[in-house]
Amino acid sequence: MRDYANSSYQRRKVAPNKVKVQRKPVDLKKYLRLFKTLAIGLAAVALAVGVPYGCYRALSAVTLFSLKSIEVSNTKHLTRDEILGLAGLEPGKGLLGMDLKDMGEHILQNPWVETVRINRYFPDAISIVVTEREPVAIVNMGFIYYLDKRGNVFKVLNQGDRLDFPVVTGFSEEGLERDPKGTREALAATCDLLGLLREKGSFILADVSEIHYDEGYGFTLFTASGALPVKVGLGDFTAKIERFARIYRNLMVQLPSIHYIDLDYNDKIIVKKS
Repeated sequence: MRDYANSSYQRRKVAPNKVKVQRKPVDLKKYLRLFKTLAIGLAAVALAVGVPYGCYRALSAVTLFSLKSIEVSNTKHLTRDEILGLAGLEPGKGLLGMDLKDMGEHILQNPWVETVRINRYFPDAISIVVTEREPVAIVNMGFIYYLDKRGNVFKVLNQGDRLDFPVVTGFSEEGLERDPKGTREALAATCDLLGLLREKGSFILADVSEIHYDEGYGFTLFTASGALPVKVGLGDFTAKIERFARIYRNLMVQLPSIHYIDLDYNDKIIVKKS
C-alpha cells in the first residue's frame, strides 16, 4: 500500500469557482422619489399632531419644498405682479412655512378683490384664484365710489378709472354711519333696479343717466335725454318699469312739454305736463 503521508506528491490548490456578477447602476431618481414621499408624509404628520416651532422651521427649510411654480388666475383689473406683491410671494421661498390665510387677507385688502382662494401643492407649487368685483354704477357720497352688483360701495375712483356707468345720488357717508343696515338695504335695492333696467326692453339702462334715492320717498330716475324725472318710489319695480316701457317711446316725442312722470301707482302712470 502506498504511503501517501510520506509521498513527495503535493496536491495542487484549486481556485474556487468564481461567478462574475453584473451590477446594475443605482437608480438615484427612485430613491429621491422615495425620500420625497417620506419627507412629505412626515411633514403632514408633524403639521397634524403639532411639533415644536423649531422643528417646523427646520422642516419648512428643506429644499425639496422650495417654491418654484406660481399659478395666478386671469384678472381684469389687477396684474399678476400686483397680486404676487400683495401676497408677498416669490420663487425660492419655503412652501411649508407659508401662511396661506395671512396671504389671502393681504390680497383681500385690495378693493377690487371680492374673493381669493390659495392652494398649496407639494412639493413646489402654489395657485391663487382671485374673483374681482365688477362695478355696476358710480355712487356720489361726497367722494365718488364704485358700486358692485351686491350693493357694496367698494372703491374710490381715481384718475383713469372708467366713468361710463349710471350715477347714483342721494346716499352719504354720514347716512351709512348713522343707519348702516338701512343704507345697505337701499343700495341693494338700487342694484335690483339697475338689474331690471339692464334687461332688454323699450326702456333700458342706456336711457338712464342718474338714479336718485330719497330716504322718505324712494327712487327717481332721470332720463339720459332731457333729464326727465321718472318717479319709481319703493318696491314692485318690475311692474312699474314694464308699464312705463310700453309708452316710453311715445312719451319721448312729447318730452319738451313733460314736467315729470310718476310710476308709483299700482295700475296707472301719471304724466305731469308743464
